[in-house]
Amino acid sequence: MIRVGITGASGFIGSHLRRYLGYFGEDIQVVEFIREWFDEPSAMDAFVLSCDVIVHLAAVNRHPDPAYVEARNRDVSARLLESLHRTQARPAIVFTSSVQEEKDTPYARAKRWARLVLADWAMQHGTRCCGLIIPNVFGPFGEPYYHSVVTTFCHQLHTGEEPHILLDAEVAFIPMLDVIRELHALILHPVHDPERRIPAIRTLRVSTLLEMLRGFHESYSGRYEIPSLPTPFELALFNTYRSFIPLPSYPLPLQVHRDLRGSLAEVVRSGRGGQVFFSITRPGITRGNHFHLRKVERFCVLKGEALIRLRRIDQEEVVAIHVNGDQPSVVDMPVWYTHSITNTGDTDLLTLFWSSEFYDPEDADTWPSIV
Repeated sequence: MIRVGITGASGFIGSHLRRYLGYFGEDIQVVEFIREWFDEPSAMDAFVLSCDVIVHLAAVNRHPDPAYVEARNRDVSARLLESLHRTQARPAIVFTSSVQEEKDTPYARAKRWARLVLADWAMQHGTRCCGLIIPNVFGPFGEPYYHSVVTTFCHQLHTGEEPHILLDAEVAFIPMLDVIRELHALILHPVHDPERRIPAIRTLRVSTLLEMLRGFHESYSGRYEIPSLPTPFELALFNTYRSFIPLPSYPLPLQVHRDLRGSLAEVVRSGRGGQVFFSITRPGITRGNHFHLRKVERFCVLKGEALIRLRRIDQEEVVAIHVNGDQPSVVDMPVWYTHSITNTGDTDLLTLFWSSEFYDPEDADTWPSIV
């Protein structure tokens, strides 16, 4: 069992890493860390001594006072280093820095300094430190105006604010899931590499990014149309966009065309392709209780009554959505939300499903978790 401490565990990358290790870290024990311990030497020492690997993520990205950004980021790494010296502990270190290191800003200077001093400590004491230089990270559950221009634009589009581009620079992007998988691999197999650059999966101008997100918003918010999503970047970007849709906005009503012959409704319009299937569920039976990391999945009850329940896997709140075949509507499943559907009627439940990819038993992207 590998004991892993994560500083900054409640931050953007840290919360994703904890969530991921909770389901895919079978041989990993996450050691609790509380931010206040940086200022409590005894607590810091006990933490350091409890870890085989420390993933050092704690950082201040923005603050009204630039001097505070540099001072605090240096300080938290210095406190960690002081504890390593006091305890003579020798955990492997994984440190996350940013491509912002190339700029002469308070944040960049502090990150570069911390990466170099931690790597030097590891080399002198016979352990390993991997200093990751990461492109701009985006993913679900980010904080607007703080974590990423992607999260800011997604928030603005969903709230009706008009996005503004301050500098139309070229930006290198990487999805959160790619970063988390890299961190997971380094926890399992630590290496000494003071300057490991993780390549971006896409570099584009901020104006191009906004154009792509506007395209998602135009097709999805009005017509519930799934874009083509030809590459992993577009898929990750769309899933980030979807994470800002409040679940109470579901179910999404379908336009039903009726005449003397009966009725007709379009359930999915997509440039993605994917797979369509249906299920028949007996009264009182529940299906699902799993979540996805990348799939886009749509439910549509055609006949009967059902209760769809969703829960973000690191939270306790459950969102309940009642659906009925007499009022056709769809519910799309966000990534990282475990979900289920229960037949609450007296007759068989007929449900149509659409998935953005074919089912592959070797890579199903279907992870069990009770709602």
